[in-house]
Amino acid sequence: MAGHIQDRWYKTEIGPDGKSRQIKSDRYGLGLRYRARYIGPDGTERSKSFPDKQKRLAEKWLANIEADMSRGQYIDPRAGRITFQSYATKWLAGQASALSSQIEIERRLRLHAFPLIGSRPLDSFRPQHIRELLGALEASSISNSYARNIYSDVRAVLSAAVDDELLPRNPCAVKSVRPPTSEPRRVIPWNPEQVRAVRAALADRYRAMADIGAGCGLRQGEIVGLAEDAVDVEGGVLRVVRQVKLIRGTAVFAPPKCDKERDVPLPAYVAGSLLEHMATIKPVEITLPWRKPDGPKVTARLLFTNRAHGVVWRSNFNIQEWKPALAAAGIIPEPQEGGSYASAREHGMHALRHFYASLLLDAGESIKAVSQYLGHSDPALTLRVYAHLMPLSRERTRRAIDAALSFE
Repeated sequence: MAGHIQDRWYKTEIGPDGKSRQIKSDRYGLGLRYRARYIGPDGTERSKSFPDKQKRLAEKWLANIEADMSRGQYIDPRAGRITFQSYATKWLAGQASALSSQIEIERRLRLHAFPLIGSRPLDSFRPQHIRELLGALEASSISNSYARNIYSDVRAVLSAAVDDELLPRNPCAVKSVRPPTSEPRRVIPWNPEQVRAVRAALADRYRAMADIGAGCGLRQGEIVGLAEDAVDVEGGVLRVVRQVKLIRGTAVFAPPKCDKERDVPLPAYVAGSLLEHMATIKPVEITLPWRKPDGPKVTARLLFTNRAHGVVWRSNFNIQEWKPALAAAGIIPEPQEGGSYASAREHGMHALRHFYASLLLDAGESIKAVSQYLGHSDPALTLRVYAHLMPLSRERTRRAIDAALSFE
């Protein structure tokens, strides 16, 4: 057995007959009686105290320590006492992911995980605590997809704690812990009339943004970050190499999502729209930090700027330009006098991207090509989002079989 158990209520002394005997110590009847002691792998003594009549429990505890050491699963009890919130904060600071991603994870943990499990020591986590967390998230007003993100964040933190030998196993990795189910939403793309109506309702300086969204499938941040040198009219290509992001109130240049630079086919209609736009509203030289607010400065001649010739701020554009255009096109209702526009998440600029994908798929373009043009991480993502928009193959199948087996 690793270590030994000390009985602090008795001590050993040598009697008049020269034999050792047990006598009551000064601590007899006071405090916890048994102290289980052992030497950890680092050579430091560790101990845990137990009350009277629980010597067998102390022996069992020491036996478990010995078994963990032999299996290489020993966890320093003092290290495991760090709280989930303290460890998660340190873990997040050491991540190599983009700063914007770190901010999102920190926000989800701070608002939804820390209030429920933040003060719990790591070594006390059991599957029931994760099930209770999931139950609380389900009872809240957040969506299943957002709850799933929170659960993924918690699981990642606890996985790191296992790697750092602060936790013997991840309580999220058991069958009884079931993450929130995703909420698949079928994309319903706009029709061409809706695209044209929204474009017509935008101010002149922003209409070409709608053409790029609908005709090239760029994300909003990529459109805002589009520079003069990205347009290759002769080659029929639009080079997507940067986006504009807002990080802690500061606009920055950053690579496209997933760091996937790409070349997108530039249709003649979109090329003409861009040339007309650049002829009337000249590109503006804008300097922003790269990737993070204190990053190195990068300068680009942006095609789209706001009315003050600065960066197009997403929130301002959506409220002041995009939603009025949606209302004018009849896609969302006009606000009541003195009121604000209704939420229109499914009709953001991303709707133009869905329109683009639906046109390509309807024309028979491959999922692989559509995924590449959209800048998705892999074609499987594109398939999950847009599979229902692919044209049915039944008629093609009938024609193929009839052509092959017909002897007439």
